[in-house]
Amino acid sequence: MGQGQQEQVATSLAGAVSEEISASLAPVDTELERRYPGDPGTRQPVHTVYVPGDAFAADTICSWGDQALAALDEHAPDAASFAAVLGLSEELAEPVHSRVRAKLEREPVEDLRVDFEDGYGPRPDTEEDEAAARAARLIAEAYRDGTAAPYMGIRMKCMEAPVRDRGIRTLDIFLTGLMEAGGLPDGLVLTLPKVTYAEQVTAMVRLLEAFEKARGLEPGRIGFEIQIETSQSILATDGTATVARMIQAAEGRATGLHYGTFDYSACLGVSAAYQASDHPAADHAKAIMQVAAAGTGVRVSDGSTNVLPVGPTHKVHDAWRLHYGLTRRALARAYYQGWDMHPRHIPTRYAAVFAFYREGFEQAAARLARYANRTGGDVMDEPATAKALAGYLLRGLDCGALDIAEVARLAGLTRADLEGFAAPRRGDLTVSGT
Repeated sequence: MGQGQQEQVATSLAGAVSEEISASLAPVDTELERRYPGDPGTRQPVHTVYVPGDAFAADTICSWGDQALAALDEHAPDAASFAAVLGLSEELAEPVHSRVRAKLEREPVEDLRVDFEDGYGPRPDTEEDEAAARAARLIAEAYRDGTAAPYMGIRMKCMEAPVRDRGIRTLDIFLTGLMEAGGLPDGLVLTLPKVTYAEQVTAMVRLLEAFEKARGLEPGRIGFEIQIETSQSILATDGTATVARMIQAAEGRATGLHYGTFDYSACLGVSAAYQASDHPAADHAKAIMQVAAAGTGVRVSDGSTNVLPVGPTHKVHDAWRLHYGLTRRALARAYYQGWDMHPRHIPTRYAAVFAFYREGFEQAAARLARYANRTGGDVMDEPATAKALAGYLLRGLDCGALDIAEVARLAGLTRADLEGFAAPRRGDLTVSGT
């Protein structure tokens, strides 16, 4: 056949066959879209800070930043000393240190939860009522004057019988206070702790539906995180993954799964000295959470360390190295968010996050540029890998580890281009390979 001759194409199936198959799979297509909508494409905070309801104040975020900067000034006053503590390369030392300091001055907390559960404990009803109302007022004021964290909200008490009514009342007071102060902020996040049965998630959905109806809000306006702190939330009595049923029970309202390091470890009988986010029991739980959440739009958050960077310098350095190592370990496992329990944890949170993105962004940008331009290279990337590369760069941009100018210089892509690669249409991920 000559090079310019048109290829003859023949088929054997009638067009009705494809139509019949499409009709038979229509319910599956709908189910896929409903259950697995993909990542929402919004910013995911790198951490969540918990502050007890009675300790939360108008200057909490500023205070955390000031305390973190003071710790740096005292225990690692320059790039070289900070890098020496954490084992950063000479190339990373200055950019990580300068960006950490700038972050602590500009946006020390990305996600703050006013805690009315374990960090608050049982209080007289009038005291908790007042604390919930104060939290609503202060958060509303922070969003109005521009001092809020990108995400803020509360952790209520759980849906178990002894504290259920108290948790519902606190949530009602808090949400009502926000509505009275002008409406729910875009960055509102609620956390439901100690969930053991999917029915408790359903109860939370019904509660939020009732509030939305009472206040004339759009149905589905309020989402919430599910905290995974019990063995029953991972494995049900019939051997199935409870957490997967919880996501579906949330009816599209679940925004995250947060691993509770210490409650979960204790539930499994892990001794206090070994309760940590890198314990095999923790890895098992988070792996199940990760698989259950994949594709659903629900994000997974790691837990925390309770080893605080306090005391003499050598103790602070030990705690910093531990926290930095745990954060880097989590990032490598695709847990892009965690908890921070103390202001002195956040320098190493940001150091770990910034190092993770800065040390890999040049290679990621170059690979994505080759993929976008179809120029090839030493790695054959597919649409799914392009999605991962773009997501990596976007997360680095969101937290401040990277600047769009340096990414554009290396990749020749705008943020809109990155977002396009990070959120392809469902069929696009399989057009060129597995």
